[in-house]
Parts: sequence; C-alpha cells; structure tokens
Amino acid sequence: MSRPRFISSIRTLASDYDAMLCDAWGVIHNGVELIAGVEEAMINFRKARGPIIILTNAPRPSSIIPAQLDRLGLSSDAYDAVVTSGDATRAMIERHLPAPAFRIGPSKDDPLFENLDINFVQLEEAGFIICTGLMNDDREHPYEYREILGHAAELRLPMICANPDIIVNWGGRRIWCAGALAEIYKELGGNVAYGGKPHAPIYEQANKVIDRIKPGVAASRILAVGDGLLTDIRGANDQGIDAMLVTGAGGIHDGGGDHADVSAQLNEAGVHATAVAELLRW
Repeated sequence: MSRPRFISSIRTLASDYDAMLCDAWGVIHNGVELIAGVEEAMINFRKARGPIIILTNAPRPSSIIPAQLDRLGLSSDAYDAVVTSGDATRAMIERHLPAPAFRIGPSKDDPLFENLDINFVQLEEAGFIICTGLMNDDREHPYEYREILGHAAELRLPMICANPDIIVNWGGRRIWCAGALAEIYKELGGNVAYGGKPHAPIYEQANKVIDRIKPGVAASRILAVGDGLLTDIRGANDQGIDAMLVTGAGGIHDGGGDHADVSAQLNEAGVHATAVAELLRW
C-alpha cells in the first residue's frame, strides 16, 4: 500500500474536500474533555469547505449527542449534524420486531429503545439479541460473558451489536465496548449484524445527511477523520472515502508520531490512510 501523507494541519489538504465525517471519541474528545485545537479546526473547515458530520459509534440516538458535546464545551458552530451507530441500530431493530429480544447492556443506553415497541425477555424466550455494551464497563471484562454468549450461540440467536468499537479511552482509562462481546459471539459461532463503523448502514445514513445539507458531494470529495484503524479507517476504505488517521488525541491508536511505526500498523491492519496527523488542527 502507498504511504500516507504525514501532516500537521488539516488546512494543507482541506481544498481537496467538500465535507468531513469526523469521529468523536479519540478525535474531538477523550470522554472527559475536548482535544486542544479541534474546535478551531472544525469551525474553519466548515467555513472554508463544507459540512462536518460527527460520525460516532455511540449506541444512542443522535438526538442526545449534541447535549453531551455541549457539556464538553464544543461549539455548535463546529459541526452540522451527528449520525450515530444508534441511529442505524434502531432501523435494524425495527426489522426484527415484533420478535422479543434479549438485552445485553447498561441502563445508560435506554434512550436507544425509546418509542420502539420491544418486548425484552429471558434468553431462552428471545428471537434475537441486542448488545449495547457490558453491564458494568467500570469493572467487567468481556470474557465474563462467554458462558451466556455460548448459550445464545447454541440457540442460534442473531445479535445486533449497537457499538462495533472494541475499546475506547475514557480520560486515560480503557473501557470495553459492545464490539468486544460481539467478537466473542462470532468466535462461538454466533451471527452478528452491526450498524456502526466500519459497516455500511451508518455511512448510508451519513451520506443522506450530507446530501441534504450540500447536495451532490461525491464520495471522492469526503474526508473521514478518526483514530480507529479497524473502524474509522477501514470503514472509509470500504466506502471509497479518503481517510485521515489521528494518532495523538488519546484515542485507541497505539502508535505514536513515528512515521515508520504508523505505516507499519496501517499495513498490518490492511487499511490505507490518505493522511496521518497527531491531532485534528487547522
């Protein structure tokens, strides 16, 4: 694969694009605070080039994300809209209804199910599984779920994974996500469907939003920015969208600013980034 372009400022390549899909956790914030310089970069890109859609694997409806960003201090002038894995997941859930569901995940993800007529039941009575995460991600490990996931696999229940992320960095602490449970379920022979990155449904929704704001933007004129090789970068590659990898914002990318190391990790993951930057800066 060709080597990426290592840059220090998004301004150096902004003229090549008319819209941006920007990851939230690991690019805009670390779960606790905004990343320095990111708000300025987003505002300037919007003014100079076009819309920014925040594309996040949060297992919640997009309608609740702006309030969370407000609390972190991100100006509403920094983005045009939010599209979440939760949005895509709700559409997938509706296709399974009225079958009853078995739920794996914490109560904080309850907004995902608002106004959906779902009957949650015990595993043996379920027609499918909805996984939004670990019940207690502060202290649990995904392997603690192997027994129940094994039983679900024996029952051949399809799983909808509301957040394909394996792990996120929350203020310097690693937090396991629903994607980690989904990976175990697949290892056990289970069938998993995903709404979020790197899978197509979330991009289909994002493209509709871009077209509503700025009609006619081609995929070749969209830049995806993220820190996840297997979510943000692979998803962009699969959609024919250029990708910029962010390496130093406290996200999940393990490589530092060393060009050879970053290039090696991209190659090992089988993905390509058009550009690599330590942070999203203007």
